[in-house]
Amino acid sequence: MTVRKQRERVSEDRIRTSVLRILARNKLCSISTVSRDNRAHINTAFFAFSNDLELYFLSDPGSLHCRNLSRNPTMAMTVFDSSQEWDASGRGLQLFGACHRTRGDAQQRATQVYGSRFPAYARWMKEGTEADQRRVGRVRSYAFYRFLPNRVKVLDEKEFGGAVFIIAAMDRRRPRKVSGVRSRFVWRSTERLVP
Repeated sequence: MTVRKQRERVSEDRIRTSVLRILARNKLCSISTVSRDNRAHINTAFFAFSNDLELYFLSDPGSLHCRNLSRNPTMAMTVFDSSQEWDASGRGLQLFGACHRTRGDAQQRATQVYGSRFPAYARWMKEGTEADQRRVGRVRSYAFYRFLPNRVKVLDEKEFGGAVFIIAAMDRRRPRKVSGVRSRFVWRSTERLVP
């Protein structure tokens, strides 16, 4: 297989719609961090997201991936449905950027976004059953982490065609005029795998 770049631009709206659809249909992600000795480390986590492509996950600050992030915030994430058939139209995301532990207002935002996506979490954190309170005891030692991708690679064969990858950068400097969204996807390239 060879990667062939195409000049056909893809609109911000098509990219955003595809990315948000893939995120909404999946709840688990793979997180890749870099260890102190420059070795790759991978972890799986449940994630929540905002329309501004802020991704949040809850994890133990003492875990290896979180210790890696405290030293080097560079992170990559994949999101996809692992039950997709090999010969069916594929969908998935590769996201690249930086991740930091949340604090203050960002912590409150993470709690809100995560609780909206996972109502059981929100219920556990409020007054709940005795079983809920036991779960809360385990979760209270965890912290939220906020991942801000600066680049996204999208595989959405139903939307963009077979073996086509859309690469977009994230522009967080200029607010969009619609719906209060502060970020936008900027098309960078279209790649097609050809035999």
